[in-house]
Amino acid sequence: METNKLRVIQDYEKLSNEIKEQIKLVYPEGYSQFLIEFKNKKGETVCALPFETDEKIYMVRMSIKKAKQIIQEDSDYDDEGTLKEHIKEKYEDEYSDIEYLSENENYEEN
Repeated sequence: METNKLRVIQDYEKLSNEIKEQIKLVYPEGYSQFLIEFKNKKGETVCALPFETDEKIYMVRMSIKKAKQIIQEDSDYDDEGTLKEHIKEKYEDEYSDIEYLSENENYEEN
């Protein structure tokens, strides 16, 4: 991870659809198990989902409850909270030329 990239803390709802779709490719099993905690500028503990592009390191702010709610309400995910295969294939085709998506794989559960 490069340290000279712009670091952005942003709410999920404020992300572009393109970034949301790319995040789904990196986290096809949902978000809640990948949240990290850190202290913000005010010293408050914040939960966020890490996601890195060529230009930015995103910390997508959300609680565990919110992370589960996002997946539950998103029609791209099935009842078990897994990205539907045809949606995954669509996004993989659409974003196949973006190298940083493979770099985000270190966030995936092994």
